[in-house]
Amino acid sequence: MLQSTRQVDAKSRYRPQLTESARPSTFEVATLDEHGAVGRAFVAGEHPLTVYVDKREILTLMTLGAAPEALVLGYLRNQRLVDSIEDIVAVQVDWDVNAASVYTKNGLINLDEKMAHRTKTTGCGSGTVFGDLMANIDDVQLPLDGRLKQSTLYALAELVRKYETIYKQAGAVHGCALASNSETGCELLYFVEDVGRHNAVDAIAGMMWLDGVDGGDKIFYTTGRLTSEMVIKAAQMGVPFLVSRSGLTQMGYEIAKQVGMTMIGRAVNKHFLLFNDPGRFVFDAAVAKASP
Repeated sequence: MLQSTRQVDAKSRYRPQLTESARPSTFEVATLDEHGAVGRAFVAGEHPLTVYVDKREILTLMTLGAAPEALVLGYLRNQRLVDSIEDIVAVQVDWDVNAASVYTKNGLINLDEKMAHRTKTTGCGSGTVFGDLMANIDDVQLPLDGRLKQSTLYALAELVRKYETIYKQAGAVHGCALASNSETGCELLYFVEDVGRHNAVDAIAGMMWLDGVDGGDKIFYTTGRLTSEMVIKAAQMGVPFLVSRSGLTQMGYEIAKQVGMTMIGRAVNKHFLLFNDPGRFVFDAAVAKASP
């Protein structure tokens, strides 16, 4: 599922031609409970989507299918396979053949070299990070001037907790959110769920690309663990604050430290652990005193 609170003037920005080929997020199936009683339950959708760029097969993603065009765009962006949204002419998704066809203006640069050095990641659904992505992280430095208040972190956790999600209905999905961050609090801009957390972050990256949203004053939230892949993608999107209700890996921690990212894990209710922060996080005195 992908939902956006943003209203964007389509005439103000370049947008490639996009299909709107969302699949249903859930399907109802028959069940038997522990007493043998017949019932019905919802299960999350899962569909293979093979991505072709200029008629060349790149990979197959397993996805909920709720925002396939944004997912494909975000994947190409986060893998640094395409430098600019203006390089893409169209993204056409056809579920009859489970394929997404991307057409570019000038083709992909050094595609053979990049595809020869792929790393299979820990992402649900077997994510793939192209070989030079780790090298490119050396060029990323996130802005240091923003501040994240403790009260804003709590407000974001409450917004996500109350959101109507596929997870509440069917389970089996990860959720990611992008929120604004200001002196007055936060606003949920995008909320995405998919069968893999790497898909959810890619879909948000695609929407940011289409809408021209800068990540420098934003907060990224995920229900999944903060692995190196998640940290790299958030860094490529320019987001300085990364929050998870789960834990993190050692490599994720080291990369966040390298790029100057504020990393917060185990963020549930009023509890959190601040693992890395270059001076951006602000403990609100009133909130701290009120917390158990």
